[in-house]
Amino acid sequence: MIDLAAALLAIAAGYLIGAIPFGVMIGRLAGVDPRAAGSGRTGATNLLRTVGPAGAITVFVLDVLKGVAAVLLAAWLYRGAGASWIVAGSGVAAIIGHIRSVFIGFRGGRGVATAVGGLLALAPLAVVVLAPVVIAVVWRWRYVSLGSITGALLAPVATGVLAATGAGTIAAVGYAAAAAILITLAHVDNIERLRSGTERRLGTKEAIRGDG
Repeated sequence: MIDLAAALLAIAAGYLIGAIPFGVMIGRLAGVDPRAAGSGRTGATNLLRTVGPAGAITVFVLDVLKGVAAVLLAAWLYRGAGASWIVAGSGVAAIIGHIRSVFIGFRGGRGVATAVGGLLALAPLAVVVLAPVVIAVVWRWRYVSLGSITGALLAPVATGVLAATGAGTIAAVGYAAAAAILITLAHVDNIERLRSGTERRLGTKEAIRGDG
């Protein structure tokens, strides 16, 4: 039987972990509010354009760790029936928290790094398989958004193959499918710019409009 209170606690904790606005924190250290600069997002890509590589790498690592922490904490908090699904649900909640953070007026990033962290904790082999594909797409076309969307859409396939071969779980497939939907929806504006040929390429600098 599912322990509803423990399940809700695990999922709520996942959301709050995901909602930690590391992008805003690191940006402020550099005198920039990423919400008022570049794309207005708080993820590593916007930090790369508005703050620089060091800030972007720091934010990316911290955002990945949010996904890892949400999954591991849920696994520790909840050990009842359906534990794998509750743990996966906490990972999904972390992605939602990153995209719509309660701490910064329900704004945030696009959820990619946090989703990678959750997948790394749930199905590390899938990350090993997908990472070269994403890197190749970004390297070839210079669009981070295209690489992110490609990786997100392929994640359910990769986790599905792992589950079918006994090297993964169905819960991980569910996580990957939910993450793919959330990340794709968060990239709607990017998709439109990709279609119109106006999407920003990797390496493009942005004018700072914030308090920097």
